[in-house]
Amino acid sequence: MSKLKTNYLGIELRNPLIVGASSLTSNIDTLKAIEKAGAGAVVFKSLFEEQIQLEELELENELEEYNERHAEMVKLFPTLKHAGPAEHLAKLKKAKETLGIPVIGSLNAMHPDTWAEYAQAIADTGVDALELNFYTTPKDFEVEGKTIIQSQVEVLQSVKEKIKIPISVKLSPFYTNPLDVIRRFDETEVDGFVLFNRLFQPDIDIDKEELVQTIILSDSSDHRLPLRFTGLLYGNIAADICAATGIMNGNDAVKMILAGADAFQVVSTLYRNGIDHITEMLAQIEGWMNKKGYKSIDDFRGKLAKKNLHDPFAYRRAQYVDILLRSNEIIKTNALK
Repeated sequence: MSKLKTNYLGIELRNPLIVGASSLTSNIDTLKAIEKAGAGAVVFKSLFEEQIQLEELELENELEEYNERHAEMVKLFPTLKHAGPAEHLAKLKKAKETLGIPVIGSLNAMHPDTWAEYAQAIADTGVDALELNFYTTPKDFEVEGKTIIQSQVEVLQSVKEKIKIPISVKLSPFYTNPLDVIRRFDETEVDGFVLFNRLFQPDIDIDKEELVQTIILSDSSDHRLPLRFTGLLYGNIAADICAATGIMNGNDAVKMILAGADAFQVVSTLYRNGIDHITEMLAQIEGWMNKKGYKSIDDFRGKLAKKNLHDPFAYRRAQYVDILLRSNEIIKTNALK
């Protein structure tokens, strides 16, 4: 596996496969299995400020529910306070102390002043790096996109001033121009970008006539969006690139590295195929490298990035036009399968 070594966020990894933040990475026994299967690093399950605030509110409501129901009693329960992020931080610290591979913290905060506060708390656990999850669900017609982007830039700057460990930003693809946003973040000297955060969307149960939340795992077709932007960004930003979403097997991972990724994250494929699939994916990558005669990841990283191609239409909309012009041919080919 020595030929799979890579560097991400200034950290040497034994291979570019990183298990992304999920319920899989919150359990110590599962984390040990992930390490044993060969993963290069793990991103511990995200700390969600929104969840902490909801739990605090629920506790407060439960404690206050029976107050003043007795003529001589103002409070039924003693004054208690929600533990906040303490349990999450304790588990994160234990994960770092237990594993031999790099552990990356993950943060989803809500308010400008709490991003830096929680980031410092996560950094204090001893993790190797921190992943910030930036996304905004539009709720207000009057808020301009540039205002949201500027607030995220300011959050990133405040976190960088607070902590010294490497920082990556995990972005959603829902910006008017992701390349411009990434360029602005890159100017803050962030260490890496994760492309992209796959956000869950609401659905409607038409029988019950109500909104429902369903988890839909990604598949290989979903990797084309991060593939496009990885290919466009390689060689044009200082930060590292970590591809995410729809990377289901070793072949998908090879595509991302050819496009220019320094590392890649997997989650859905492990839910579908189990933790041991990590070993299989790494074997597939190494098998492909052996067949092609590559001695290291650096030998082919970015080989098919836009910067290294002479085709002026690579990664551009012209590909879409070409597909439309060939649509009849494609339909006939698929019909014969």
